[in-house]
Amino acid sequence: MRTTFMAKPEDVRRKWYIIDAEGKVLGRIATEAAKILRGKHKPDFTPNVNTGDHVIVINADKVVLTGNKLQQKFYYRHSGYPGGLKATRYDKLMQTRPELAVTKAITGMLPHNVLGRDMARKLRVYKGTDHQHQAQKPEIWEL
Repeated sequence: MRTTFMAKPEDVRRKWYIIDAEGKVLGRIATEAAKILRGKHKPDFTPNVNTGDHVIVINADKVVLTGNKLQQKFYYRHSGYPGGLKATRYDKLMQTRPELAVTKAITGMLPHNVLGRDMARKLRVYKGTDHQHQAQKPEIWEL
C-alpha cells in the first residue's frame, strides 16, 4: 500500500531568494513571490504545512502597474471608527511607500489564516537594491 507523502515542519529546508522588481509588473512579481513563500515550487509541497522559502524583493519603487491602475486603483485602510475609511491612490502610494504596495499584493495571494500569516513573515521588501541579508546567501530568482 502506498501513502501520500506529507512534509513535516521540522524536515523543511528553507532557502533564500531575491526577486528584482525593476521594470516588472506588480502582479507578476506577486504571483511568483507568493508561489515561493507558499512552497509550491518544491516537490514536497504540502498544503497544510509551511514549506515555503524566504523571499527578498528589491527595487520595489521601480515596479510597474499596467493600464490606468496608478490613477484608478486605491489602497484602503480603516481606523475602526465610524467614517474612518482612508483611501490612497496608487500613484501617491508608489511615491511614498512602494514597499507597502508590493507587500499587500503578495500577502493578498497567500492564505488568509494563521498559515498565511506565518508565510508572510518570510517576506522582506526593500525600496532600493540594498538589503541586509547577504549572510543568508540568497539566490536570484529569475521571472
